[in-house]
Amino acid sequence: MSTNVLSFDNPLFGKFAFSSGVVLGKTLLMSALTVRSRLTNKVFANPEDTAKFGGVEPTVSDQRVERIRRCHQNDIENVFSFVLVGSFYLVTDPDPWFATLLFRTFVLSRCLHTVCYLAPLPQPSRFVTCLTGWGVTALMTVAVIRAGSF
Repeated sequence: MSTNVLSFDNPLFGKFAFSSGVVLGKTLLMSALTVRSRLTNKVFANPEDTAKFGGVEPTVSDQRVERIRRCHQNDIENVFSFVLVGSFYLVTDPDPWFATLLFRTFVLSRCLHTVCYLAPLPQPSRFVTCLTGWGVTALMTVAVIRAGSF
C-alpha cells in the first residue's frame, strides 16, 4: 500500500476526491435551489425573512420549497457519510477497479435521486436510487470495519 494513500499521488484518491467533489457540489447546489425557490415564490420560514423579502406569513408547508429542501436534507444524510466512510475505505487498500465502480455508482445514484425527487418521478425510482447510494456506503463501511480491529 502506498504511504500517500490520501494524496493526489494516489490515482484512486483522485477518483474519490473527484466523486466527493461532485456530490458535495450537488449538495451545495441544493441549498442554493432552496433559496431561489423561497425568493421566487416568496415563501419563507422565518418572520424576519418575510418582513425583508415579502410574502404573506412564515410557513414551512409550501410544497414547491419543501420538495427541494427534502432532497437537500437527503443529500446531507447520505453524501457526508459517503465522504467520511470513503476516506477510511481508501486506507483499506481496496481493489482499484471495484473502488472506482463504487465511487461512480454513488455519484450516479445521487444525481439520479435528485432528478427523481425534483421531477418528480413515480416511486420506486427515488427509493431505488437512494438505496443504491446507501448500499455503496454500506459496502465501504463493512470493508472499513473488517479492516479495523478492536
